[in-house]
Amino acid sequence: MSALELEKVDRNEQEQVEQIKSGKISTLLVIPENFEKELTSSSSQAGIKFYRDPAEAQTIASIEAILENIAIGYREQKLAGALASTGLNEAEVENILTAPVQIEQINTSTKQVDAISQYVPGYTVMFVFFIMITMVRRFFQESESGMVARMQSTPLKPITYLIGMWIPALLSVIIQCSVLLGFGHFVYGLNLGNLFAISTIVICLAVCGTGLGLAMAVNVKGENQGLALTQVFSLGGAVLAGLWFPFEMLPSFARAIGIFTPQYWAQTGLQNIMVRGADVSDIWQGLLVLLGYGAFGILIALLRFKYFIKTAIS
Repeated sequence: MSALELEKVDRNEQEQVEQIKSGKISTLLVIPENFEKELTSSSSQAGIKFYRDPAEAQTIASIEAILENIAIGYREQKLAGALASTGLNEAEVENILTAPVQIEQINTSTKQVDAISQYVPGYTVMFVFFIMITMVRRFFQESESGMVARMQSTPLKPITYLIGMWIPALLSVIIQCSVLLGFGHFVYGLNLGNLFAISTIVICLAVCGTGLGLAMAVNVKGENQGLALTQVFSLGGAVLAGLWFPFEMLPSFARAIGIFTPQYWAQTGLQNIMVRGADVSDIWQGLLVLLGYGAFGILIALLRFKYFIKTAIS
């Protein structure tokens, strides 16, 4: 395996254990001198020592699987020899050793499922909500420059001003998502599935992120507060919604909270399209949730905009 590097060493066993504790190596397999003799003996059990670094659980999982398969193979070989010694022929021995239950694995999707199908849509969704930092900064720049205060003496309506601030952010998010998903497709071979469905969920996700960005921009008291809240919302949502690792791996209490986050619905929708071949009709609930969050944010921004104008520097 290209991901594994095996090295035979003659140094002291304890020294190698210390290497694992210090993080210099991940595993140590110790085979005793009498291993072969014990393996061929019918009255004894051969033993080896397998030291492992708990911090490298994912890396060494493949090694553990290999060792387990080897142990099972030797066990079956030993059992076959014992059965043959009782007078059974080869066919009878094979019949006894055949597993009573045969498991047929059938993929329900023809699409390729791998880590890329988790990480690319996950990070695409996560980065969408960082647009809120830009929106907060833009609003406070307008406020500190006196532009917002002077707007009170013009016939410009609040909704017109908010739309003017919202549209550039919306387009920026759509372009950002297109670049990230396109990069995943052309560089890593990510299957995008139904392009119309992908485009629809990207637009709904952009509406959601920028709508919440408007609400945050007119409610926070400063850029630093906006930055802190954005990080909590973006990174916290990424964990609870399963953007960094499969949602099913989360504790039950985290999953119960995660389904209320817009990130969860966006990630689930994207993966359903990419992996399960879903179209717009299959993900309509997620689309409504994303649009609902976006509309809620825009409504809050409209209701709080008058207060934001009053706090603006003239």
